[in-house]
Amino acid sequence: MRKTVAEIAKFIEGDVCGDDSTLIKGCAGLKEAQEGDLSFVANPKYIALAEQSKASAVIVPRELSIPGKTFIRTKNSSLAFSKAISLFLPENTNVIKGIHPTAIIAKDVVIGKDVAIGPYVVVEPGVVLGERSVIHAGCYLGLKAQIGSDCLIYPNVTVRETVTIGHRVIIHSGTVIGCDGFGYVMVDGKNHKIPQVGTVIIEDDVEIGACVTIDRARFDKTVVGQGTKIDNLVQIAHNVVVGENCIIVSQSGISGSVTIGNGAILAGQAGIAGHLTIGEGAIVSAKAGVSKSIAPHTQVTGYPARPIDKMMEVNAHVQLLPKYVKTIQDLKKRIDELEKKVAQKL
Repeated sequence: MRKTVAEIAKFIEGDVCGDDSTLIKGCAGLKEAQEGDLSFVANPKYIALAEQSKASAVIVPRELSIPGKTFIRTKNSSLAFSKAISLFLPENTNVIKGIHPTAIIAKDVVIGKDVAIGPYVVVEPGVVLGERSVIHAGCYLGLKAQIGSDCLIYPNVTVRETVTIGHRVIIHSGTVIGCDGFGYVMVDGKNHKIPQVGTVIIEDDVEIGACVTIDRARFDKTVVGQGTKIDNLVQIAHNVVVGENCIIVSQSGISGSVTIGNGAILAGQAGIAGHLTIGEGAIVSAKAGVSKSIAPHTQVTGYPARPIDKMMEVNAHVQLLPKYVKTIQDLKKRIDELEKKVAQKL
């Protein structure tokens, strides 16, 4: 499918500078783009690369221009490019319709209009499925689970009993929502399981990556707030409350009863100890180990995690350790010599 630059600009609400009749056949990065491709620039430092690119048109922020190129000015070039990509996507061959005859569905399940259920899906009693939601092959929906409208659940996802999923939620393969929280008490040298009788609530517009585990609360609920995006291989423990529009990157681990404020970011392999608060808009850098609560709009790094400016100062001193060692050795030698001279005078 081909679109003119004018058609693309209208779709992404941008303004064309150059030939708006240019035909575009696809989207690519600046380096990979060929003639007929659309690309984008989000940062002024890539303007030179854009000038050299073979792309036929480039989306840019409103304050930028690319000499010799047809370009489209937009408010947010990265977001506009993401939107433009949808114009060139092939027809989705992964869409399923209707209910497959191998699906096992309890008699009292409430199924909304235009719901699709794939092969070998198991839907337990009391489940509610919202309109237009798609449940792919091999999924399990536990007793009284609720799935909102326009959800997309990929193959082999487990949604355990009483879990509530909001509207427009995407869950990728291998994820388990509502597994038991990790709770034990040591009695007479043996670990005894503590019942986990709470639930999980996933609010609207959340996306959850592959092989994520979100534990049910011991009591009450574990919550993932509206608009939050979770990468693959993330662990969220019991009674955690994740705010709205957070980003949680792959292999992060969040211990029990942690509260994460709106808009916070956990980079890859971040680890959060239990019963802490991560403030609104805070950023936890990759591989940081958080052992104390973090104030809003603070960036931390390292283990134990500290504000990034302090940690950078510490790291700078670490790089100078060989010099410090030599200085200390020289000072020690001079002190020894001075002590010998003093001793001789006495």
